[in-house]
Amino acid sequence: MKSIFKIFVFLLILFFINGCSSSQTNVAVIKIKGSDTMLNLTEHLAEAYMKNNAGVSIYVEGGGSSSGIKSLINREADICIASRPLQPEEIKMIASKYSSLGVSYLIAKDGLSIYINPKNQKHDFTIAELKSIYTGKIKNWEEIGGKDALIVPVVRTPNSGTYLYFKEHILEGDEYTSSAITETTTDKVIEQVAKNENAIGYGGLVSESLKYHASINGVSPKEENIRNDRYPINRYLHFYLLTNPSGALKDFVDWVLSPAGQKIIKDSGYVPLFEIQS
Repeated sequence: MKSIFKIFVFLLILFFINGCSSSQTNVAVIKIKGSDTMLNLTEHLAEAYMKNNAGVSIYVEGGGSSSGIKSLINREADICIASRPLQPEEIKMIASKYSSLGVSYLIAKDGLSIYINPKNQKHDFTIAELKSIYTGKIKNWEEIGGKDALIVPVVRTPNSGTYLYFKEHILEGDEYTSSAITETTTDKVIEQVAKNENAIGYGGLVSESLKYHASINGVSPKEENIRNDRYPINRYLHFYLLTNPSGALKDFVDWVLSPAGQKIIKDSGYVPLFEIQS
């Protein structure tokens, strides 16, 4: 009788272990890494999706667009989130390693905003003025209609997609001034601008209320101006994958592009691909 009982207990334990193991293997895991600009947005998307899909676990990590692309190429991430297009050398790396150009999804639009301190007298800029400030040709606010004070440009780190986008589209490939202060996140850029009335920074539209946002050529970075391209510094936000997705990964991407996912994007302060009713 004792032997039968021992066998019964053993089988029960074995069944329990196999049951746990089976339930764990049924959980689909999606790893996402990349743009700090898109970090909060992607976390909101992941949370909303997992709420209605208990069999999926999504892990989101920042570190910058460049870092995310490296993780994607090394298969350390299933999705790279990036605030810029892939660079030619990154495309070549994917092609040489996987005989594929990868797959890109445009998931939202964002305005690259210019942050100024509320006490700053200068509230509107031209693209030429921004280029001259960030390359060091204009050094004093007085040169562009402000008060007599040295300009303090604040930039992101080179691994940031925002840093590269600004360099390509505003500086036209020229180098940043060596006098610029470098910050690792957009929030830290805003902190610098908030505490120094002579500072100027840049970053995503969602990062702070409009009291810190300057206009460009008289156009403010509001949602409708970004969607219709009236605001001159706007960009798409990207999902990059190595191949066409399947299973839970495809379902998640499809959901992000659906009205339900695009509503989360709008509610998170970004510009959805199409108009969403509030």
